[in-house]
Amino acid sequence: MSLLEVRDLSVRFGRRQVEAVRGVDFDIAAGQRLGLIGESGSGKTVTALAVMGLLPENAVATGSVRLRDTQIIGAPEASLARLRGDVVSMVFQEPMTALDPTMRVGRQVAEVLRLHKGADSGPARDAVVSMLAEVGLADPARIADAYPHQLSGGQRQRVILAMALINSPDLVVCDEPTTALDVTVQALVLQKLDEVLTASGAACLFISHDLAVVSQVCDKVMVMLDGRVIETGTVTELFTDAQHPYTRGLVATARLDQTRPGQRLPTVEDFYVSGSQGGERP
Repeated sequence: MSLLEVRDLSVRFGRRQVEAVRGVDFDIAAGQRLGLIGESGSGKTVTALAVMGLLPENAVATGSVRLRDTQIIGAPEASLARLRGDVVSMVFQEPMTALDPTMRVGRQVAEVLRLHKGADSGPARDAVVSMLAEVGLADPARIADAYPHQLSGGQRQRVILAMALINSPDLVVCDEPTTALDVTVQALVLQKLDEVLTASGAACLFISHDLAVVSQVCDKVMVMLDGRVIETGTVTELFTDAQHPYTRGLVATARLDQTRPGQRLPTVEDFYVSGSQGGERP
């Protein structure tokens, strides 16, 4: 039985019911890591918000999103609040908007424990310091006493990772968690995410526009374009035998030799030519 089961998910927005996600189907088993890739506007984040039950009020979702035994679509907020941070948690793209600038980060991470586990301040403090160390933060006691603005971008992102993992959730949703980081820090955060997921056994839905980044964390990849899933396969399958021209464009970009200055960057449209490449872009 799947941990997360999504069937025929569609999401529309506003009075005109603009469709952002159309007929999406996928499953995530316990411990599995599924990458969700595509360009901006392809429906990745909307899909993630539907999984979390965090769609805005002007969104209308249809279909089924079942996490464990709970149907997310149409569930009362009280039921969803019990799941978030406990059964499922989320790592956001920009940690400065996810963290409260007026609170020390240790208190913010501990709040998740107090809310879902009823932990007292002493044990919560110990658990927070231990979790901050687990995500690779040096001097975790000092980090716990710091405010968000006193930390670097990579440190803040690892605090968010600690917050998402401290209750040992079954599923972690990562929405572009390294986009705001430079490549060196990005590599460190991805390595630590991989290590912590392996240690905890949590499943992961990892959202990105970058196939190379997803390949470092995930074993299976789902490609979205214009609100639809156009291709699904293992990382190896997509890198060696991608079927859709859009996916081939992503693979070509991921393989780009960045040590060669002056070369022309490939575009997705390069792979939409007549004949064997698949015709015009939809």
